[in-house]
Amino acid sequence: MSKIVEVRLRIPKNSKVPLLDENGYPLDTASVRFRKVTTVADIPKAGESIELIADSRTLAVTVVRADWSDADGRFVLACQYAQRSISVEEQNALVADPEWSMVPLI
Repeated sequence: MSKIVEVRLRIPKNSKVPLLDENGYPLDTASVRFRKVTTVADIPKAGESIELIADSRTLAVTVVRADWSDADGRFVLACQYAQRSISVEEQNALVADPEWSMVPLI
């Protein structure tokens, strides 16, 4: 039975081409998370790798923790991008995909 979860993805800070905000200024990716509600077969445990889709690209991510959210009524998976750096194409895929939202931490 599949389960609905919310993924909160942290991407690496060290990109050759930084993301830009709506005013064209470089965005500090350490201060934002990308969020998406999706379904999984089983709730992954910390340290497990999962694959997520962003604008038809497959992203390999590692689950850092999985916590139940009473307010949302589902598990929240804190994840980080599996590689040390992220390509410009993958960054753009996250931004362009309407299923993903970029949310500031503050």
